[in-house]
Amino acid sequence: MHASASEIHAAVPRLPKAVVASVEAGIAFEDAALEQRKAEAAGAVIITFDDPRYPERLKEIDDPPILLYALGRTELLKEPSVAVVGTRKPTPYGRAAAEKLSRDIVELGVTHVSGMARGVDACSHRGALAGGGDTVAVLGTGVDRPYPRENQKIYREICERGLVVSQFRMGESPFAQNFPKRNRIIAGVSYATLVVEGAQYSGSLITARLAMEQNREVLAIPGPITSKPSWGPNLLIRDGAKLVQEASDIVEELPYEVRLDLKPRMAAATAAAEGSGDGSGGAAQGGDGQTTAAMDMISAAGRKVFRVLRVDEAVHIDAIIRECGDEPPAEVLAALSELELFGGVRQMPGKYFVRTWND
Repeated sequence: MHASASEIHAAVPRLPKAVVASVEAGIAFEDAALEQRKAEAAGAVIITFDDPRYPERLKEIDDPPILLYALGRTELLKEPSVAVVGTRKPTPYGRAAAEKLSRDIVELGVTHVSGMARGVDACSHRGALAGGGDTVAVLGTGVDRPYPRENQKIYREICERGLVVSQFRMGESPFAQNFPKRNRIIAGVSYATLVVEGAQYSGSLITARLAMEQNREVLAIPGPITSKPSWGPNLLIRDGAKLVQEASDIVEELPYEVRLDLKPRMAAATAAAEGSGDGSGGAAQGGDGQTTAAMDMISAAGRKVFRVLRVDEAVHIDAIIRECGDEPPAEVLAALSELELFGGVRQMPGKYFVRTWND
């Protein structure tokens, strides 16, 4: 027995006419049954529009998806969340900022959301995972098809510890037209969207525009006026987006009732940070230039190399060796390996190195 078009429309008012016609004709039934079997085989669930697990915030946008495929912890769709987006080709500054702020917001109890694209998205997911918090990846493919391939490790970690969602059917390929649709979900499930870096007409600015249209907060990290990836965020700030320097700037923009709920978690995070000295847990210097207790574990050569490196610009190995003066090249290389293992620096392509974000 099949429902009529009027009955279908009465049950799901926002269902597109083409979908209503397909359901009325019975064409979609076999496809739906097949999709259900594919989802179950992959360990995913299908969340329909009237399912209690469907996020209320997403229902508020103009064109919410009629269903979501979800792989992982579906309860995260109900948690207060902030989106972090940006360019696929970030600068060292953008990478560090995305990781740092994503880690900090999850430590305060906010769920992190991004698109698992290469660049800023991937960095922000890594930061959230490193902070031991909750992260949601919204894909422009099927939930069983991680894209790009280089992010498969992140994908596996998110499936185990967080949540992967998509509106696209199982096995869906990464078609270009999927990603603007993906972006509206990223903005739609989040209370606010933070843009780290992005050119003037980048996808991250499309996400920011969608967030504005959805009456969500738009935040941006400022950057040098000479840096093209900073044009987008700087323009957003000029047009009224909030300038962000630290996680508290983000939390301040959340609704009062959400901040009230986060208050106990924030107090616990503050207490933990005070108990550990600086809360960084890594090889970083404080803003006053004093080495943390963690840095005292690094060798003298390692501390010298660390001071040569920068957070906002990658330095070539030859320049590091020159700047270290009397340190033999072999000692500099050993110090870099030590710092990498400790988490104080990251190696970039072409034998360039960048310091991790200062706490």
